[in-house]
Amino acid sequence: MGERDSADADWDRKLTPEQYAVCRCSATEPPFSGRYWDHHADGIYHCVCCGQPLFASVSKYDSGSGWPSFSAPIAAQAISQHRDESLGMARIEVRCAQCDAHLGHVFADGPPPTGLRYCVNSAALDFKD
Repeated sequence: MGERDSADADWDRKLTPEQYAVCRCSATEPPFSGRYWDHHADGIYHCVCCGQPLFASVSKYDSGSGWPSFSAPIAAQAISQHRDESLGMARIEVRCAQCDAHLGHVFADGPPPTGLRYCVNSAALDFKD
């Protein structure tokens, strides 16, 4: 078994099938289905794979999209951005900078002051208050 195969097997054991599909295979959960799309508690959203803090609840807002939406990451270095041309469109994918887990995408249609909408899959997140 190669190094990549071994890492994939480790993730497969650690994550639920939905978490694995989203975080390791860049799948997207259906809108209005994830546990955090309508979540309003105060706290920090962490990467479900490695535990790195990603978003604070103070930056979460209701975008109407059906996915958790944030105006900014907790720290710029918490996420990485990558060009995504899948599905016949150009988007910016966001991943956890520590473990490379797929989180979702960022769009330039968010509220002030950033004007950004980090549209994130609930399956990629773990909330801690």
